Amino acid sequence: MSQTPWWSPSRHADRRPALLARARIQAALRGWLTDHAFLEVDPVALQVSPGNEAHLHGFATTAIGNDGAGVPMYLHTSPEFAMKKLLAAGETRIAAFAHVWRNRERGPLHSPEFTMLEWYRVGEDYSVLMQDCADFLRLAAEAAGSSVLRYKGHACDPFAAPERLSVAEAFLRHAGIDLLATCGADGSTDAEGLRAQARAAGIKVGDEDTWSLMLSKVLVEKVEPHLGHGRATILDRYPVAEAALARPAPDDPRVAERFELYACGVELANGFGELTNAAEQRLRFQAEMDEKARIYGERYPIDEDFLAALAQMPAASGIAMGFDRLVMLATSAPRIDDVIWTPVSDQIA
Repeated sequence: MSQTPWWSPSRHADRRPALLARARIQAALRGWLTDHAFLEVDPVALQVSPGNEAHLHGFATTAIGNDGAGVPMYLHTSPEFAMKKLLAAGETRIAAFAHVWRNRERGPLHSPEFTMLEWYRVGEDYSVLMQDCADFLRLAAEAAGSSVLRYKGHACDPFAAPERLSVAEAFLRHAGIDLLATCGADGSTDAEGLRAQARAAGIKVGDEDTWSLMLSKVLVEKVEPHLGHGRATILDRYPVAEAALARPAPDDPRVAERFELYACGVELANGFGELTNAAEQRLRFQAEMDEKARIYGERYPIDEDFLAALAQMPAASGIAMGFDRLVMLATSAPRIDDVIWTPVSDQIA
């Protein structure tokens, strides 16, 4: 990382072309959202829960009331809970460029504070979001004046139709693993079965590794390096155990309506056919927090207001895209800090 601060005139001059491209890309995406009847909303960041996924870490704070009493609060890791409450309130097509905060994340592709573009469609299938993603890749490249997305020597054609590949197909193709053989129709998983297959594929897994951890290792080591080269990849139909906020696929209860978008081996977006069963969502949140407590020794509260809203939320599809990462690839920037106007302090390693 450069020892020259980002605010020095010389370094800013080097960064400015990518930052101007960022502004053009954001304007282009906002124009598309307006043309497609999306209402841009501005969800509040301060929440009673930062989210309830085991491996997402929030920033905690304390809100002091007029009576001087303190109430634990968190900066959101996603605007999802607030935006779904808006869907419950009656909005049908909404989007937000939201600043979000995730602790324990810093690196070339990660900033503790970053911008997430999140949008929802009521009454529409999650496959429509895949076309939205393809449109955004094209718009980003055009706004940046580029014909290709690049990262670390890898290239992706933003004008080519993305490849759509199920997680099970990707595991079989790139790791020789039959993932669905380790998934039950009730959401259960077979850790020993996956452990044996992972070891046969040459992946180092421990005797105590959970099914979820082993899936992540296979994904990172064997699958993700092959995704989004030449053209974007839509990695679809995640196992239900890896889709806490998605509804099960109607044709196979072992998998869910969840996909991720990859370009140049980089994950750009995470989309869902949204789960609207509040009782099932509560069970999934509790399971995620139990896992978080087991691994990290902490848990986050469940937003009861969110679950109440979920019970009356209509069927919808939603997606979150890492806007800074999209700009990175469109401008061929090597680090996420290169495309953030005022990066988080270098003191955070």
